Amino acid sequence: MHKTSETFFPFRYCYERNLAVNPQGGNTGLVGGSVPVFDEIILSTVLMNRIISFDKVSGILVCQAGCVLEKLNEYLEEQGFIMPLDLGAKGSCHIGGNVATNAGGLRLLRYGSLRGTVLGLEVVLGDGSALDCLASLRKDNTGYDLKQLFIGSEGTLGVVTAVSILCPQKPKAVNLAFLGCQSFAKVLETFTTCRAMLGEILSAYEFMDEKCMELVERHLKLSSPVTGSPFYVLIETSGSNSTHDEEKLNNFLERAMTSGLVTDGTVATDDKKIKALWSLRERITEALTHDGCVYKYDISLPVGKLYDLVTDTRARLGRSAKNVVGYGHLGDGNLHLNITAESYSHSLLDAIEPFVYEWTARYNGSISAEHGLGFKKKQFIQYSKASEAVFLMQRFKAMLDPKGILNPYKTLPSGS
Repeated sequence: MHKTSETFFPFRYCYERNLAVNPQGGNTGLVGGSVPVFDEIILSTVLMNRIISFDKVSGILVCQAGCVLEKLNEYLEEQGFIMPLDLGAKGSCHIGGNVATNAGGLRLLRYGSLRGTVLGLEVVLGDGSALDCLASLRKDNTGYDLKQLFIGSEGTLGVVTAVSILCPQKPKAVNLAFLGCQSFAKVLETFTTCRAMLGEILSAYEFMDEKCMELVERHLKLSSPVTGSPFYVLIETSGSNSTHDEEKLNNFLERAMTSGLVTDGTVATDDKKIKALWSLRERITEALTHDGCVYKYDISLPVGKLYDLVTDTRARLGRSAKNVVGYGHLGDGNLHLNITAESYSHSLLDAIEPFVYEWTARYNGSISAEHGLGFKKKQFIQYSKASEAVFLMQRFKAMLDPKGILNPYKTLPSGS
């Protein structure tokens, strides 16, 4: 599909014949949201890859849903701007899928979520009609903000065909610090200190445990300039004045080292070294796939409780798991808990679920921080949402997709 008008016909055809449709973009999701369950017809957005417009004054980009995130970022960099989100899957994922799953990623700490940066959407509904909310205004307070219904709905209420998004200017100065900490308490205190001292230039604060580092080094043959620590943090600053930014970063690092928050570290200012350090964090998922069967969990928790889940899961599983690792976007309270085993084991899965979800609910967390629920986790929504909220979601689904043909068997529990 390369024109929105050409998307209407198959939708109308399917609607009239009660045929289920599975929207699919880059197919990089982790919860089965873009994968057919039975005999659904796949609607691919891969040919809807046109950039419609870009306003250099406002920084507002309008593009079709099939545009690959990395290609959009490359286009914007030529104009002196960047996309407000950055993901490990940026080379394959589509902006439409990013919006449909409300993807988070590495820049959320600085630029916020897609619920704030997406200004408008064009959506095709289940009956083939188009909803044009493709506004390019930062302020529009007329009626209900309908686009929010479709952001994070995983294609179950409508298919995003075009996006209007606010893009920040490309930073003129980027610095990266890769640091070692002796405990998770030190990781938290380092975050508090760097947020206070770096302020507006802080653009990312990522953490990973020593198990992650071991896997990246063993399976991908990457080498870290910082070794021998139980935890590692990656801090990125982005600003407009390199002298100013480097002074602030150096002051913070001096404080962190002299106070014992950090025991070792390195700083990168050139692109090659920055990319090499980022790869230690971004390629953890790839390293895990080489370690065996992977059980993946994407959790939001109060920041102070973030790593306790990893510790408790590790203690619960013992030798039945090969590795239990934790990493993620600490600045957003987002933990990626990953468990590996030599092969799939139903008994191991039973030991993990619903334990992880119950633990998360006990501390008022979310069982899906940024990956969505898709097919794999839809039955666990009650751990994060009240029954009244789920019932209201079911009513929205029934109203916008009365025949239930839009990405069925996803997001909401079976029987809804």
